[in-house]
Amino acid sequence: MEAWINGIRYHVEVCGDGFPLLLLHGFTGDASTWTSFCHDWGQHSNLIVPDIIGHGKTESPEEIHRYQIESAANDLKSILDELDVHQVDLLGYSMGGRLALTFAVLFPDRVRKLVLESASPGLMTEEERVFRRMKDAELAKFISENGIKPFVDYWEEIPLFSTMKRLPKKINESIRATRLANSPVGLAHSLLGMGTGSQPSWWAPLMQLECEVLLVTGAEDEKFCRIAKAMLKNLKNGTWITVENSGHAIHVEERQKFGTIVSGFLHK
Repeated sequence: MEAWINGIRYHVEVCGDGFPLLLLHGFTGDASTWTSFCHDWGQHSNLIVPDIIGHGKTESPEEIHRYQIESAANDLKSILDELDVHQVDLLGYSMGGRLALTFAVLFPDRVRKLVLESASPGLMTEEERVFRRMKDAELAKFISENGIKPFVDYWEEIPLFSTMKRLPKKINESIRATRLANSPVGLAHSLLGMGTGSQPSWWAPLMQLECEVLLVTGAEDEKFCRIAKAMLKNLKNGTWITVENSGHAIHVEERQKFGTIVSGFLHK
């Protein structure tokens, strides 16, 4: 479906039957991130799968403030209102996980259970945020000046995704095609507006979350394992699962294990 949300045309896919499950993809992804899970999860959940602002078939506005993570979270709330859905289970991957956590902090009564895959509550200090904003601005400039393909060539080679090189060629080609289909404006402005350095730190608000929270990390993703370990200490009702033989993108690298973990958590 296409929906006008706060002046932006959003693409949202809806399928399945059961308690609503809102799925949020990562940076450079789109709703197709979750296609392989739709059959299994859709048997027990009503899946709501948007292309996040600046990605996929959703519009990429010129106004950077529209990409701020709080603004994007408010768009999600408006999408749920449009669908007449009050409460959801919520799953987000990487950037989508930061957005999912933002939504849960801002609208806690709208979230029953929260799953964060390879996600962070942001950076703890302003010094870290300033440095990260500088790096994200450099990347955004690179995209604006060189276009999508050179950026995707670079993005595929960063250490965070090194374990994905073990995947079958067909899977990596599909992921690359999704990345290349994005808008240069959308990706550049997402970095500037929704990057880790631009968002608030949600470390303290973690303590106020009442919903059950599942943290999922790949055992070979050392950075996000450290983050999850620290997050767990701040959560009242948190669980952390690490998945062997996986890096950052568990939903791709260990798809069946990930699907089983999520289903088990949501329907226990």
